[in-house]
Amino acid sequence: MHDRTDTSAARLPAQSAGADAEGGSPNAPRAFVPMSGPAVTGIFLRRFKRFLVDCRIGEQKLVIHTNNTGSMLGLLRPGMPMLASAASRPGRRLPYTQEAVYLGEEGRGFWVGVNTSTPNRMLASAFAAGMLPVEKGYTGFRAEVRRGASRLDGLLEGEGLPRLWVECKNVTMVEDDTAMFPDACSERGRKHLLELADIVRGGERAAMFYLVQRADGHCFGPAACIDPEYADLFWQAVDAGVEIWAFRATVSPEGTSLAERLPLTCRRG
Repeated sequence: MHDRTDTSAARLPAQSAGADAEGGSPNAPRAFVPMSGPAVTGIFLRRFKRFLVDCRIGEQKLVIHTNNTGSMLGLLRPGMPMLASAASRPGRRLPYTQEAVYLGEEGRGFWVGVNTSTPNRMLASAFAAGMLPVEKGYTGFRAEVRRGASRLDGLLEGEGLPRLWVECKNVTMVEDDTAMFPDACSERGRKHLLELADIVRGGERAAMFYLVQRADGHCFGPAACIDPEYADLFWQAVDAGVEIWAFRATVSPEGTSLAERLPLTCRRG
C-alpha cells in the first residue's frame, strides 16, 4: 500500500457563502474572527493521542495540533479536506493547528470549524459589533474572569445593570438539522451549567454562548443522546433563568463570521 493520499480535493475553494452570509448592510459592524494564523489546505488522515492529527499538506505528511478534545463525530474520516493555521510562534514543535474540515461533496459542502478557541474570540468580537442579545447599557467586556474557584469566559458590565457572566462552547455536531452539544460526555460542561444557574439565583445574569460552526444547523438543543445528564441540567438551567445564545457561524479559509441566532429545539421527555 502506498503512503500517499490524493491531494486534488485539498484545492477546494472557499464555500459560496462568504463573509456576508449573515446579511444586512455591507457597512454594518459584523463579528468576524480571522484564522489564528495564515491558513493552508490539506488532507486529514487521523487523530491520535487526543491533541495530535496526522495530515498531508502538499507533498508533506505532518503531525499538527488540535485543541478539540470532543469526539468530533462524523468529522474524522480519512481523506477529508481540512484547514490548518500556521503557528505564530517561530520554532513551535508542531507547525500548524487544525482549524476546520470540509464536509460534503466538492463545491456543494461547507467548512466545519473545530478550533475550540474560536467561540471565545467570537464572543468578544460579537460584543464589539453589538451583535449580542443584550441591552446597549452593557459597555464593558472582560475575558477570562475569575469567579470564586472558577474562571468564566466572559463578563459583561454596565452602569446600573447586573453583571452578566458568559461561558462559551463550540458546536460541531448536527443531527436532523439540529445542532447539539456536547458530542461526548462532558463533566466540565455540566459543572458550567450548575455554576451559571447558581449565578442567576444570586441575582446576576448568566448566559451560555454556543457557536455552531457549520452551515446545516437550523435550531439548537442539548445532546441527550450523548450526555443525558447534561441535557437535564441544560433545561434546569433554562428554567433557572440562564440565557441560551446559540448562533450559527460561517467558516471560510479567511476566518469565521457570526450569522443568525438559532432557536431552541423543543424540550423532550
